[in-house]
Amino acid sequence: MILLRRAGWLAAALLAAYALWLVAFNRGEQPSVLWFTVAALGVYAIGYRFYSRFIAERVLELDDSRLTPAIRLSNGRDYVPTPRWITFGHHFAAIAGPGPLVGPVLAAQFGYLPSTIWIIFGAVLGGCVQDFVILGCSLRRDGRSLGRMAREEIGPVGGFTALAGVLLIMVILIAVLGLVVVNAMKHSVWATSTVAATIPIAMIVGIYMTHIRPGQVLEASVIGVVLVLLAVVGGQYVTALGFGGWFDHDAPKLAIAVIAYGFFASVLPIWLLLAPRDYLSAYIKIGTIVALAIGILATHPMAQMPALTRFIDGTGPVFGGKVFPFAFITVACGAISGFHSLIASGTTPKMIEHERDARMVGYGSMLMESFVAVMALIAAVMLKPGIYFAINAPAGVIGAGAAACAKVSSWGFPVGLDEMQKLAAAVGETSLFSRTGGAPSLAVGMAQIFAGAMGGGAVAALWYHFAIMFEALFILSTLDAGTRVARFMLQDLLGSIARSLADSASYLNILLSSSIVVAAWGYFLYSGTIDPLGGINSLWPLFGIANQMLATIALCVATSALIRSGKGRYVWVTMLPLGWLLAVTTTAGLEKILSPAVNIGFVAHARHLESELALPATTPARAAEIARLIWNDRVDTFMTICFLIIVAIVVSDSLRVWLRLMGRDAISSEATERAA
Repeated sequence: MILLRRAGWLAAALLAAYALWLVAFNRGEQPSVLWFTVAALGVYAIGYRFYSRFIAERVLELDDSRLTPAIRLSNGRDYVPTPRWITFGHHFAAIAGPGPLVGPVLAAQFGYLPSTIWIIFGAVLGGCVQDFVILGCSLRRDGRSLGRMAREEIGPVGGFTALAGVLLIMVILIAVLGLVVVNAMKHSVWATSTVAATIPIAMIVGIYMTHIRPGQVLEASVIGVVLVLLAVVGGQYVTALGFGGWFDHDAPKLAIAVIAYGFFASVLPIWLLLAPRDYLSAYIKIGTIVALAIGILATHPMAQMPALTRFIDGTGPVFGGKVFPFAFITVACGAISGFHSLIASGTTPKMIEHERDARMVGYGSMLMESFVAVMALIAAVMLKPGIYFAINAPAGVIGAGAAACAKVSSWGFPVGLDEMQKLAAAVGETSLFSRTGGAPSLAVGMAQIFAGAMGGGAVAALWYHFAIMFEALFILSTLDAGTRVARFMLQDLLGSIARSLADSASYLNILLSSSIVVAAWGYFLYSGTIDPLGGINSLWPLFGIANQMLATIALCVATSALIRSGKGRYVWVTMLPLGWLLAVTTTAGLEKILSPAVNIGFVAHARHLESELALPATTPARAAEIARLIWNDRVDTFMTICFLIIVAIVVSDSLRVWLRLMGRDAISSEATERAA
């Protein structure tokens, strides 16, 4: 029996290796995207079976005989012992934001190879490790938050800096999430009306489960899912019914609507909007990803994007920067996400019923999210490259219409105006040019996969808008939860100034802290919508840097916790991804500040614009536009400098603690040997 199991794992390893070889070294006929799926699933299976088991048994020493915080501190409100599959579903729904959907799509401008390798191995060796170890550390510390663990494991200076840094990073993360959904909905009546309908639907479900039929979860679920599907189908008739103008808005107006939504989602009771929206989105997230995988198996399309494109040199139109480090920070959550550490040290450790459940919940959920990223990458690289760049390159780079097609074709990726018009008509849109943010091109790819497997081209428009709604649910569920988490962190910080400001039961405090948080991320969101370069061009790299720096902070906390608990010989488990992230984020941050390339460096871009502003031919309208862009570049520069300083303080303070602890352990060991 043992020999059969070993033979099975050997076969799985060989199949995964063969699939990776095809993806990496096939330079003739483009590989089928089916091999991307085989490679990912093979590596995931091996990583979960062997590496996660090693971490569980040797590094964390999980033991089901030890009572978890959910049992020891059970209060029926925050600490609630929960079966592992339900906990797994909650954790996955909480961490699965838009990052794994959007990041791989944007990074596809480099070709399919860099993202594929990083998504698969970055998750197994980095993202899953961070989530699992932080969850395990929080379990042993009564479910404490990342900020509190940072203060205890690193010290007051590093801990306070980490908490302030996390809050600052959250502002950027939420703003970029909002920008992605805004760019997906602008001037799309069908998409906007469908997404808008999910808000009252979630409230109906919340009222039904709480007041009308308490405890009847299945009934509420059926009602919610049916209403969401009806909203998707009915969205195509909104214009014909005469009130389509209510949902036809440009990006700045939609940004204001999203800002207002974020505020109300933060201050309304959690049962009324946030909880039922997340509950519904969990069903749709998992169901859609499974359906997408089935569609890929049924159609097994070929990858049309090359393994590497000419834009690995940093001249990419979607965003500037060379393949290192920008491919890695762009993929972001698909491989490793600092945001996950907030969930792994938030609600999840208060739900774990048995310590060993943390392996499936912490490591397994991140593997699932990485698989979502693989699906998103497949949907992008199966598109014709010319179409991909016409959709994702900003208007400020390629222009519009025939000029945009000519510009993209000049890069060696031919695309025609008639081709783009037919594609837009097929998915029920007036235009797909410069729909930056990754979400629209992902929806096009998903629609083609679904239409090929279920219904043909006649229902492509329906599938496209279903995909937009699916992505929006990912984004908005993270946006409203992130706003609420940021509000809690701000109240903690304000409480150090005046204790009364930390009172989370005070409605005045809730309104004040929510207003500050929403105003902060709302500023960056609105600025992105009026950016001629589409906002994503500059904000997504900042998002990636911020998110990966948050992961760096989390891994510093995890490493400190391991050393303090006498597991210093295993610190390579966390130090390996920590060292890589430090190299990536530091390089990316410095390049965004110091690079002389106009399409990469914030400072270089601002200087280029200042020289244009000095030209006598500059019109007043263009001058106003330039002034806005210069201001955005300066703000982005300031934020990047702040991130670098925060990480430098946390890492240096952590290093001080590590050296002190290891020196103490060495002295203690030497004294023991002498005594013996």
